[in-house]
Amino acid sequence: MSAADELVDVIDDAGNTIGVVTRREMRMNRLPHRCTYVLVFNAHGDLFVHLRTATKDVYRSHWDVCIGGVLAAGETFEQGMLREIHEELGIDGDAQVLFPFRYQDAATFAHGMTYRLVHDGPFHLQAEEIVRGEFVPLPEVLERIKREPFCPDGIQVLEKYLCSIEPRP
Repeated sequence: MSAADELVDVIDDAGNTIGVVTRREMRMNRLPHRCTYVLVFNAHGDLFVHLRTATKDVYRSHWDVCIGGVLAAGETFEQGMLREIHEELGIDGDAQVLFPFRYQDAATFAHGMTYRLVHDGPFHLQAEEIVRGEFVPLPEVLERIKREPFCPDGIQVLEKYLCSIEPRP
């Protein structure tokens, strides 16, 4: 089955499932769906960023600061997070829950859950989704975001994460 034919839950504003459609239909009609976002850090605090393939259904050939993706129909956030880590990085890892996250733009309408994983690799990247990836110090990631195409939802996830860890005056 191709990714476009995978079944996904369509949800209402409260996050309740109100229907099931193919991923293709969800994208074509910009239907609200569930997804996961996983920020992957190494022991030094560097963030894993990766370049998405040109065949992705949204944000083709963009850099991304998060591993993750659309949940399958009936899948929980935790199940989706574990599956995405395994599929995209080729590892088994359990990540820490951070916060819920909603995002919508002209391309997508996502209700997500954000996680943090600490792992030094090595990774076995999923060739269908990731061209290459690397750990990058956070200040450098923030500079690269200004001059290279990054997934906009991932940027917002990172900004929210950074605000949550910075001490408040």
